[in-house]
Amino acid sequence: MEDRAPLLVIVDGANVVGSRPDGWWRDRKGAAERLRDRLAERGLPGRPTPVELVLVVEGAARGVASVPGVRVESAPGSGDDRIVELAAEDPGRPRLVVTADRELRSRVTELGAEVIGPSALL
Repeated sequence: MEDRAPLLVIVDGANVVGSRPDGWWRDRKGAAERLRDRLAERGLPGRPTPVELVLVVEGAARGVASVPGVRVESAPGSGDDRIVELAAEDPGRPRLVVTADRELRSRVTELGAEVIGPSALL
């Protein structure tokens, strides 16, 4: 039986956090940490485990630490570019990107990744 890598779920932290007007802009790092903790606790609703969850953060949210169940990637530049890099790393692996960003959706679907919107997590 072939070992198959778990579904790679790449979360566009800025886009998901920004999809709700809950004051996230006052504390971007704190908002990213709350999202990370929610992902660690709940995983990806409606998707069977195992999944590998990667939260990509940028700008003022850089420096958020990884926790068991969620790897956090601090993008050195554009979060979108880092998400595309992650989606391109293993083209044979199933990949799912969580974002509402139209341009990013187009870039990752060209690489064969699936895309769902932020509401799937919130």
